[in-house]
Amino acid sequence: MNVAVLFSGGKDSTMALYNALESGENVKYLLSMKSINDESYMFHVPNIHITDLLAEALEIPIITVETQGIKEEELEDLKKAFEKLKKLNVEAVYTGALYSTYQKSRIEKLGDEVGLKIVSPYWHVDELEYMKKILSLGFEVIISGVSAYGLDESWLGRKIDDKAIDELVEINKKIGINLAFEGGEAETLAIDGPIFKKRIKILKDIKQWHLDSGVYIIEEAQLEDK
Repeated sequence: MNVAVLFSGGKDSTMALYNALESGENVKYLLSMKSINDESYMFHVPNIHITDLLAEALEIPIITVETQGIKEEELEDLKKAFEKLKKLNVEAVYTGALYSTYQKSRIEKLGDEVGLKIVSPYWHVDELEYMKKILSLGFEVIISGVSAYGLDESWLGRKIDDKAIDELVEINKKIGINLAFEGGEAETLAIDGPIFKKRIKILKDIKQWHLDSGVYIIEEAQLEDK
């Protein structure tokens, strides 16, 4: 089946891409929605500008659509993107939705309207098993934003490894955060993995912290041979 992947560069959309490839789908395109609004309800924001470089590293064509990121209005931008995919003979769109009914239901509604099947392969996955699976497959994922009690500035830019997961489990025991960050606790970026033909090398970055939340922004990066 000809498919596209709704792609932000985060761990979940990257895993959706991995699943599509492992399932034997013909992944024709990545679809990246670039929101101008940092408070977008639908779309991942931190380091979304890196998706073009990620697409190059993955050797998959990318379609980029800019949106104002205004609640509900951004759905019209996504629908237009879906219509474009339909004209390009795409039959289904894979998403990295884990638990957000808000996002999943709206994407599926648009898919129905346009005539695209929506596939969310990790819907309601066990959070801890999922995080461990990402590591066991060999993906390198860093944290690009945090906005939850228990996650301080030291997490910005941090690589998710076994130690980080153990710490997240302890934080979860105390305050109940979602281990896969599906409650908006954190944003991530995948910079290498088994489906990458090249890895992302970060050359220049910056951390921005505001009281109880912050972002890790990649200002300059390049591809590196593996």
